[in-house]
Amino acid sequence: MLQNYFTIAWRNLIKRKAFSVINILGLSIGIAFTMLAAAYVWGEYQVNRSLKNADSQYIIQSRWKDPNMGIEVTSIAQLPKTLKETYPRLVANYYHWDAISSNVSKGDMHFRESIQIGDSTLLNMYGFKLAAGNPKTVFANPFSTVITTEMAIKYFGKTDVIGQAINIESFNGTKHDFVISGVLDEVAENTVTSVNGYKSNFFIPANNAAFFGRNLDGWSNVYMVCYIELQKGVKPGDLVKPMQHLIKQNASAQISQNLRPYLVPLKTFYLDANGGVVRKMLYTVSLISLFILLMAIINFVNICIGHSSARMKEMGIRKVLGGLKKQLMWQFLIESTLLVMIATLIALVIYLVARPYFGDILGKPVTGLLSFPGYFYGLPFLFALVVGLLAGFYPALVLSALKSVDSLKGKLNTVKESVLFRKSLVTFQFATAAVAFIAAIIVSQQVGLFFSNNIGFNKDYVVYAQVPRDWSAKGVQQMETRRFQLAENPEVTTVSLSYEIPDGGNGGAGPQLYRAGGDPKKIVSTQQLVTDNQYAETYKIPLRAGSFFTRAYTPGDSAKIVINETAAKALGWRDPKDAIGQFVKVPGMNTLFNICGVTSDFHFGSMQQNIGPIVFINVNFATNYRYLSFRLQPGDMQKSIASLQKQWSTLMPGAPFEYHFMDEALQYLYQTEIQLKKASFLATVIAIIIVMLGVLGLISLSIQKRTKEIGIRKVLGSSVPGIINLFLKEFLAVVVIAGLISCPLAYLIMHAWLDGYAYRININVKPFAIPLMLLTIMTVLLITVQTIKTALRSPVKSLRTE
Repeated sequence: MLQNYFTIAWRNLIKRKAFSVINILGLSIGIAFTMLAAAYVWGEYQVNRSLKNADSQYIIQSRWKDPNMGIEVTSIAQLPKTLKETYPRLVANYYHWDAISSNVSKGDMHFRESIQIGDSTLLNMYGFKLAAGNPKTVFANPFSTVITTEMAIKYFGKTDVIGQAINIESFNGTKHDFVISGVLDEVAENTVTSVNGYKSNFFIPANNAAFFGRNLDGWSNVYMVCYIELQKGVKPGDLVKPMQHLIKQNASAQISQNLRPYLVPLKTFYLDANGGVVRKMLYTVSLISLFILLMAIINFVNICIGHSSARMKEMGIRKVLGGLKKQLMWQFLIESTLLVMIATLIALVIYLVARPYFGDILGKPVTGLLSFPGYFYGLPFLFALVVGLLAGFYPALVLSALKSVDSLKGKLNTVKESVLFRKSLVTFQFATAAVAFIAAIIVSQQVGLFFSNNIGFNKDYVVYAQVPRDWSAKGVQQMETRRFQLAENPEVTTVSLSYEIPDGGNGGAGPQLYRAGGDPKKIVSTQQLVTDNQYAETYKIPLRAGSFFTRAYTPGDSAKIVINETAAKALGWRDPKDAIGQFVKVPGMNTLFNICGVTSDFHFGSMQQNIGPIVFINVNFATNYRYLSFRLQPGDMQKSIASLQKQWSTLMPGAPFEYHFMDEALQYLYQTEIQLKKASFLATVIAIIIVMLGVLGLISLSIQKRTKEIGIRKVLGSSVPGIINLFLKEFLAVVVIAGLISCPLAYLIMHAWLDGYAYRININVKPFAIPLMLLTIMTVLLITVQTIKTALRSPVKSLRTE
């Protein structure tokens, strides 16, 4: 009997090919999108889950009274080790590291690589495996290094490289061979080897930090990434008082009075870092996929219900021939379940094909089908069963309950068709598509603001590259000489040497300033940028008053600083001109700093935060630098880059010219928003496709059921436009109601999203008008094309239609 149900169901699918294709296609697209989104969300939730003792692993973060006083993700260098030694019953292990980048060479290959200088506890604490090497001795030699499999293949073409040497440059320009003692096996994504997009490929023991001029100890060093592993049964709250006690006992008053360290579980750190931007993204993607799936299910159910009512005569004949109500119900349920099963199988194929493209949109690889836990594989088919039963339940219950006479006459006198219910479902679809479309436009406009000319500096034609480091007065002078030589290139307008570029990710806490002769307690925390005198010219940062240092540096210029407009106001000068020539001091220092210039405010970091006080320190005074920034001549960019690269190789042989455009830096800063923009437009396209497929299916069924009515209207003199308007009225009313629902809803959602930005666009009529107009036009065209075929048919053929 069951085989007979499936046979009839399959024949019905083949008989109504158009109906089947529309229904299956719409549902399969919705299921595929939801599966891709679910795989992405699941993959993001797996970050750090594979670490050894993940439930006991924590990162120490810093909460400063003034955010400009320090960095949240780092803490006091000495704290984790002292916690382990002083409170062994609370702390089982610790690990802390310093992130640097330097030139790495092997023969003729020269690259700038990310390096992690850290404790020897790395492998044991987190359970990282080695593809080669002895985990007990890999960090025994100061001039040894553990590299990733990727780096082994990059430099040697193989992974069996134990004992091989690779050359690494220090920050004073000296070079030394490092023996490869271990090759790290492939590790799952985590926030130990990679934090805030900084992925380490070389791991060097902490006892060789001095070679790079770094220090991983001390209570005044607040820029180390620190982790601890708690003993079993110990809670994060148990460490609050011990940490505060150690800081008060060992750190300076400035640190102890302004810093409150706290523990964040590694299992949730990735999701909650940077204001929870990843978690918010996952919630957004999940919500979008849920609505897309709901739209697809509604589409499927709606068309199934509409199509089933056209089969009343078939039900009547089967009942007259002895068919039982139970058998008719099973028939509808099996037909709908078979449709969903086919849609699910097609969705799996779409998943395989679309996975790399979806990953590109979201900027992360999407998990493959074979990488999920075993229980995942039953979910799609369980879903197919539930949706199939849901879609077949109404026709199975209603039509099987009709009297045979009513069924044969095609009447629904006993149970009226739920026209209002079906129209409500279509309205929901249109409203969802409109909200997605409106949201996509507003997100796009906000992202456009990030890359507009309103960021306070000119990013066009600017490229930057990291340079070899010699952090001494002599090293700065040598690099300034090279900067001057590079500036003479005819393809280059200006060149600047600096420690930071305006990408939001490099600025450290700057000095606290107060006016000379004023109250030392009225200090202003700043963000420090170490630059030369060409920085403002290279990035086209406008000056409000004074000059950006002096054209030629002299030792007397050491005490000269430049501040931004916000810093000037914070220090009490409303007019930038009043700040020129004034002196400020730093607590604990006797130096009087002379303000020689005031710049306009510009966005150094994300537009989520207000522009804060910024102070520019001359690179000849601070002697720290990382970047050369170039403003190129407009025109052939590739020609300019090639010319610059050739001169770079001549002036700095052995130093890789790994350049990036300023646009790329901003794209990284706003990568989550850019991913959201791409995802929202993809969701909009899918939502519109599902809506249009639904309209196509419903209008086709409506026309099929009203073919005789169309013939009678034509006989009575109705025109083709009149017949088209008959169907347009039915659906345009739905579009209007959907518009009335979607506009205020979208406004509330997007207004709440924009509240997360200190600088944002103003919502106007455009994002609402465009989606509603396009949806209306597409609906009108689709209905017109479908209706006009029947309207142009001969009335005789229409009247003969059964």
